[in-house]
Formats: sequence, C-alpha cells, structure tokens
Amino acid sequence: MTRILILGANGGLARHATRQLLEHSDAELTLYLRQASRLKNPDPKRVRIIEGDVLDGQTLEGAVQGQDVVYANLSGEMARQATAIVQAMHRAGLRRLIFVSSMGIYGEVPGQPYSRMLDPYRDSAAIIEASDLDYTLLWPGWFTQKNEVKYQLTQKGEPFRGHDISMDSLADLILQLALDPQLHVRESLGVSRG
Repeated sequence: MTRILILGANGGLARHATRQLLEHSDAELTLYLRQASRLKNPDPKRVRIIEGDVLDGQTLEGAVQGQDVVYANLSGEMARQATAIVQAMHRAGLRRLIFVSSMGIYGEVPGQPYSRMLDPYRDSAAIIEASDLDYTLLWPGWFTQKNEVKYQLTQKGEPFRGHDISMDSLADLILQLALDPQLHVRESLGVSRG
C-alpha cells in the first residue's frame, strides 16, 4: 500500500487525482490544504486531511513523515514552496516527488514566446531539477473537463506537442507515477491530448 501526500489538495486537478487514486488503487492519502473546511473527506478509512500552508515548515515536515510519495499541485509563491518541499523531503528521507508545473516554462511551445507570467513555474521547476530527489515534473497544456484518458508526452528539449489535456488524463498519469516509483524518474514531461 502506497502512502501519498497531496499538496494543494483542493485544486481541481488534485481532486481528480484523489478520486482516481481512491477508485483505482489501495493507496492511503493525506490531503494537505490551507483551509481544511473547504474539503469533505471522500473516504475517512483511507484519507486524512491536514490543514496547513506549504510554507509552514513544521506542519509540512509533520505531514511528509511516513509518506512514500509527495504529489504537489500548487500556485502562488512556487519557488519558496518548492524549496520548502525539497527541504522537508530531505529531512524525512523521502525521495519520490510528482510536481505539476505549466507548459511554456522552457519556451518550448511553438509560436508562443516565453511569458514572464511563467517565472514562478520555471523557477520552481529549476529548484526541483537541481535537487537529488526522484522527481517527475509535469508541464501540462490547458485543462479541459472532457471525460477521456488520452495523452501524449513531450520530453524536455523537444517542442511541445498539442495544446489541451483533460484533467482525467493528467490524473491518470499522476496515478501511474504515484504507484510506480521508477516511472519517469528525474524527467520533465509535457502532457497534452494524444
């Protein structure tokens, strides 16, 4: 049984991933979010909820203890959050991290110049890539609500293929990554509809 800490658990993608993890695995989940009252526990036998900010080092380090995987789906001060996650995981001796960023952080989208709006995503990705963690960085296209699981991957250094990605598709990929500790380790992957 895999124990997974989900940071930013009230986000739309995180809720999709939570549902898929509960339906298609026996994983135990810890949902970490700033306002716990905003989220109903979907399965009290397998899910616990922790209220906290990723930048609250003491709360984060407590949440990381005993986990097998950290999946982060964040916004805001992403470079500081990435640094806090790397530090907390080092202290806990935890290595597996799945970190969601955004397409465009490497200027890899054909016909679309890099935008400074992506700086927080680019900077946080650089911190994760410089760490010695077993990370997988995901930089998805625009989210859709389509009920489909169909995706293709773009490796770092390649032009981004596609544009959109359903949240169900991305949640399925996160499920595969969370359950296989060797899948796409130390890779940075663009994700779009295949």
